[in-house]
Formats: sequence, structure tokens, C-alpha cells
Amino acid sequence: MGKTNWKKLGFEFFSIFIAVISAFALNNWNENRRDDKATNKILAEISNGLKKDIEDVKHNIKGHKEGIAACGFWRNIIQHKQVKTDSIQNFYFDLTRDFISLQNISGYETLKSRGLELIDDDSLRFEIITLYEYAYTLLRELEEEYYEMQYQENYFDKINEKIAPNFKFNEKGNIVGIKYPLKISPAEKNILLSYLLKIQVNRNFILRVYNQTEKELIRIQNKIEKKLE
Repeated sequence: MGKTNWKKLGFEFFSIFIAVISAFALNNWNENRRDDKATNKILAEISNGLKKDIEDVKHNIKGHKEGIAACGFWRNIIQHKQVKTDSIQNFYFDLTRDFISLQNISGYETLKSRGLELIDDDSLRFEIITLYEYAYTLLRELEEEYYEMQYQENYFDKINEKIAPNFKFNEKGNIVGIKYPLKISPAEKNILLSYLLKIQVNRNFILRVYNQTEKELIRIQNKIEKKLE
């Protein structure tokens, strides 16, 4: 085989090699591009879900604070202290009101199905996993499963039995006042005060969890938005 043929074969081999490498690089680039688009789409979905979750968390925080205020109101009533009864019906409902933990997890579920490694930022990936797998689970279990925090089930009937006979109702059936002093024994007074203490302590505890979770939600949501810019 002549020198010219070797050169020709070498050139053809080199051309094929370059073509294969280029095709592989292009294919790899296209795949990375598709992965980047998929990742951004999923992160945008997670971010939108976090915005809604932040609003839900704020709503529950407000509700638990109202529940704590109701404890103070009824503590004064039970101890025969004078209070303004304009909002007595609201305090009645707020005292043992329960909440559920609403969580928008569709974006995270999509991420898990596609593979958590789609998020190349190790820190962000860990924070997202921790939020959905730990923080959200904790909130849901505290609100919906933890026995002591089921206020309506555990305390409403017991408290209502002692205070409802003292209510004043208008012609529409709304609570407009209460008779002083309450017709309860010293022992019943102490029992009612112990219920209020339990409710207040538990609401304060879950408020701390909510406040910490809210900070994490805002921080992660902002971090995702910056990554999407």
C-alpha cells in the first residue's frame, strides 16, 4: 500500500473519529440541555408550591396565636376577672380549633420520580429533602396525629360542659355574653385551668416549629428563585 493510500486511510479514520466524537458531544450536550430544562421546570414547580405553603403556614400560625389568646380570655373568665365579651363567640371557637398541615408536594414528587440527582447543588438538594421528608412530616404528625394536640377531641366537650350553661344568647342563637361568676366548684376551676395550660403550652410548642419551618420555606424558596434567574 502506497504512502498516499495510508494518508487517505488515516484522514478518513480521523474524519470518522471526529464525526463520532462530535456526535457524542452533541448528544451529550442535548441530554444535559434537556436535563437542565427539566430541572428548572421542576424547581419552578417546587418554588410555586413553597409560595402556597408559606401562606398556609402563616394561616396556621395566626390560628394558633388566636388559640393562645383564647386561653388567656377563658382563664380570666374562670378566675372571675372582668373581661370585654364583645368577641366571646370568637374566643369560644378559637379555644379548641384544630388545624391541618397543607403541603404542596407535587413538585417534590416529580423530582423524586425523575431522580433527586437532577439538582446538582448538593446543599440545595439536601435542604429540599430535609424540608419535605422531615419538617413537613413533623408538622403533619403534630397537627393531625399527635394526641395531645387534638384539642377539639380532647378538650371541647369537657370545657363546654362547664362554661356553656353560663352563656347568654341573643334571638339569633349567637353567644353575646356570659353570667358572672361561673357556677363551678374550686375543683372544676382547677381542672379547667389545667386544660387551658395544656392547650397553651402545646400551641406555643407547635408555633416554634411553625416559625422555624416558615424561615426554612422562605430561605429555600428564595434560593431556588436565584438559581432560576
